This record gives sequence, C-alpha cells and structure tokens, in this order.
Amino acid sequence: MRLPPRASLGLLLLLLSLSSPATGTTRKPTPCQQCRDLVDKFLQGMANTAKKNFGGGNTAWEEKTLSKYEFSEVRLLEILEGLCESSDFECNQMLEQHEEQLEDWWLQLKKAQPDLFEWFCVETLKTCCVQGTYGPDCQACQGGAQRPCSGNGHCRGDGTRHGDGSCQCHMGYKGPLCLDCADGYFSLLKNETHSICKACDESCKTCSGPTSRDCHKCEVGWLQVDGNCTDVDECAAETPPCSNTQYCENLSGSYTCEACDPTCVGCTGKGPAKCKECVTGYTKESGECTDIDECSLAEKACRRENENCYNTPGSFVCVCPEGFEETKDACVRTAESEVTEEYPTQPPSREDL
Repeated sequence: MRLPPRASLGLLLLLLSLSSPATGTTRKPTPCQQCRDLVDKFLQGMANTAKKNFGGGNTAWEEKTLSKYEFSEVRLLEILEGLCESSDFECNQMLEQHEEQLEDWWLQLKKAQPDLFEWFCVETLKTCCVQGTYGPDCQACQGGAQRPCSGNGHCRGDGTRHGDGSCQCHMGYKGPLCLDCADGYFSLLKNETHSICKACDESCKTCSGPTSRDCHKCEVGWLQVDGNCTDVDECAAETPPCSNTQYCENLSGSYTCEACDPTCVGCTGKGPAKCKECVTGYTKESGECTDIDECSLAEKACRRENENCYNTPGSFVCVCPEGFEETKDACVRTAESEVTEEYPTQPPSREDL
C-alpha cells in the first residue's frame, strides 16, 4: 500500500530521528576499555562470590565444599548473571559474543592463566596491550616496558593497540626519554636511566641550583645584579606604567595597576590618605581627603529664604521644608498649610471616642 505524501514525510522524519546520534552523548568506549571494564566486573563478581553461603561451624566440611564451589559452574553462572546492568548495551553485547571464551577460561585455563585481563584482552581478543607496551604488535614504549619514558612521562598508546609510543613528559622534563630538565628546572640527579629535576627559583629562567644566585638567565621582570637575579621595581620607573587615576603596586617579577580612591585626584597608594589632591567637595584634613560639610559653613550654601540644607558626600542639596513650595527666590508657605495653621485640628470630643 502506498502511503500518502504527509504520512511518508512523517515516517522519514521519525526514522531520521531514531538513526541520528543524540547531541551531547558520551563517547563510545574503545574495544580495549570495553574489555577492561568486562574483566573488572568479572573479577568483582569473583570477589563477591568468594565465600558465598559459608558462615562457619564445620570447618572441614566448609573447606571441602568451598573448594568444589570455587571452580564450579554454579559460581560461574552467578558471576555471569550479575556481570552487566540491563541498560549497559556494550557490556551485554560483549558478554554475548565472548561468553564461551570466559567459560573456557573458568573451567579449563584459570590455573594456568591466572591473569584474566592478559589472557582475555591481550592474548585472545588482542584489543589491549600490557602496561608499558603499545600498538598493533604491543611494542615496548620509549625507555622500555618496565619504566616507560624513564618514569617521568606518559607513553602515548600505553596499554592499547594504538598510539606511537612516544613520550609525553611530565612538567619539568623534556627530551625523547624525558631525561632532560625543561627551562625553569635544574638536574638534581641524572644517569642513563634515571633523572630527577627540581624547580628553579622564581627569578630564574634557567639555572643550576635552587637559589636566585644559581640562575644562568633571569626571568622577565628580573635583572641580574652582582650575580643575583633581583626583582625589577617597575613602579619606580621614570615614566610610571599606570594612568593618572591609578597607583602602581610592585609584584615579584611584575606589577599591577589599582584604581585610586574615589576622593582622589591622582594617588600614590590605596585609600583617601594616599591622595595627591582631593576631588571637589573634599579637603585634606590630617593628611586624608575628608568630605566638606557645606551646610555648616559660615557662608550659607542654600541662599533662598526658608530653604533647608542637607549635606551629601562631596556635595549638598537644598530642599524646601514640608508645607512650602519652591519659587525662584524663596520657599513660600502653601495656602493649604496656612489654613491648617490658622485653624488647627481640634482633638476629638469625649463623646466621639
């Protein structure tokens, strides 16, 4: 039966939505990681069933029965049944594909091949390599399988069938085998197979020891003076590095510019006591910029008749009192307030209470 056009379009959209991967989904684990996870769960199942249903009492009977249970198909079945969550598709799929091999290992090879990971993931499925080796043929990493990268880095592809075996050195180390010290570090110990690097003093770019006198070259913001890397005080430069509304604060090997106090016109440091000059509405008192109370000055700040003065930080405001209205030259009492004053409100009589 031919579907009508609208139904065909709806079915197509449904199929596309089901087949397209959802955005933001987690990356699918590699075959090696899947195998590792399955082995980890199997070993956990072994631990969970190690002494199941045996609680003490007849020791000889328990040892005899436990020995039989240890390698039994009953125990294997219990492990396999609890191996994968129902929602774990990768785990269930892998178990279905390789259940017979796990059974063979359990019933026949467990004693001869006690390392399940090495037998199952490395030798049988060939999805992983043992630690210290990498690539399709599980070659030894740079520096050897026992101590890849001299113990100072990570072998790319270590333990997998991927990667190139090159070294990704830890901080402070460099070189093909991570035996050399990076800039900012010095060698404390070094031979053909081992190297220990320690951090230089913060003033050194390169060094031969831990102090500022051991620098071969100074870091930016430091200057060599009498064989010692000394901090450059950028704030003391002839041309200040900060703007007129900021003050300079020297740091080790650098500096920072901080905003002056709002009461300042230029400053040498933090707070109103470090102002060079004060903004309008403030004056220096005891070396600190302090608000001027314009309302308390001998010369009146508010000049209109009946006007009230209120001081504010750095300024003042002039306001007519309640019952007065503002005119050009004065605060004039309103007609309503005059009536109220002429005929004040009488208190209620005793009868009204």
